[in-house]
Amino acid sequence: MDITVITDAVQKNPVGVIFANVLLQQLGLPVPVLPTLLVAGSLAASSGQAIPMLAAAVLASVIADWIWYLAGRAFGYRVLSGLCRLSINPGSCVSETEARFVRWGVWSLVVAKFIPGFSTVAPPIAGSLRMPLPSFVAAAGLGAAIWAGAAILAGWLMRAEIQAALDVIGRHETTAIAVIVLGILAWLVWKLRQKYLFEQQAAIPRITPAELMAAMRSDKPPLLLDFRGAALIAQAGAVAGASQANLDDLPGAVSRWPKHDPIVTLCACPEDATAVRAALSLNKLGYTSVRPLKGGYESWVRHLELQGA
Repeated sequence: MDITVITDAVQKNPVGVIFANVLLQQLGLPVPVLPTLLVAGSLAASSGQAIPMLAAAVLASVIADWIWYLAGRAFGYRVLSGLCRLSINPGSCVSETEARFVRWGVWSLVVAKFIPGFSTVAPPIAGSLRMPLPSFVAAAGLGAAIWAGAAILAGWLMRAEIQAALDVIGRHETTAIAVIVLGILAWLVWKLRQKYLFEQQAAIPRITPAELMAAMRSDKPPLLLDFRGAALIAQAGAVAGASQANLDDLPGAVSRWPKHDPIVTLCACPEDATAVRAALSLNKLGYTSVRPLKGGYESWVRHLELQGA
């Protein structure tokens, strides 16, 4: 890798490099974009291309967000769940993303670029929740303009420091690359370890949809706790006999339930992650018969369809 090749490309065609870099990063590829915007910003005054740079960043960001918006509109929460599978805690990824939309509404798209991991998952949930397209484009464009504009402005304000840093990197390129590679590897190892620990913790017994249906028809049906967000329940429908719950208020949801009676937790998230976390929390509270629903809400719906219910 030659650092000078990268900096030369930004110097020769900052608008094109910014557009390509932002588009790929906002589509979900693991390519850093902040260094490009900072370097381009440090050149903005001399090149006179500050406005075209900003326009390229905003256009690329809105195009990527629009693609994810359409995917969310067409495929619903399956897109969000697919993206969240890459996170350390996929259940939190799903629930926290929806919670931000419920709390902030359209403004969540304005601040999305500044929240790590939220930028890519925000547009598909906006589509799945049927946010009006004009409102979506306006909010996504405003958020991208503030985000990219702040980075380009910071690059211009720190232009002397950035150029000095690039000179140092150019003189010690091998060392700089080694440090960067080691940093990336350390971050990757940490992420994989966190994900491994979560998966180990999540290896608890589950109940199948068929078993749950039989239990619901018994003389002593289990308490069924639905951890889907309010927006998803409104969109997809409630589960008969289930009580809506959330992790923050979990003790209150089961406060009157005998600790030895059966409880089933369900969610609409990868690896049943939120349902698993709820089950583990209930176990710590002393509830002895708690099982997550295997496959979550989608598996329950498929089972009902097969049964003709």
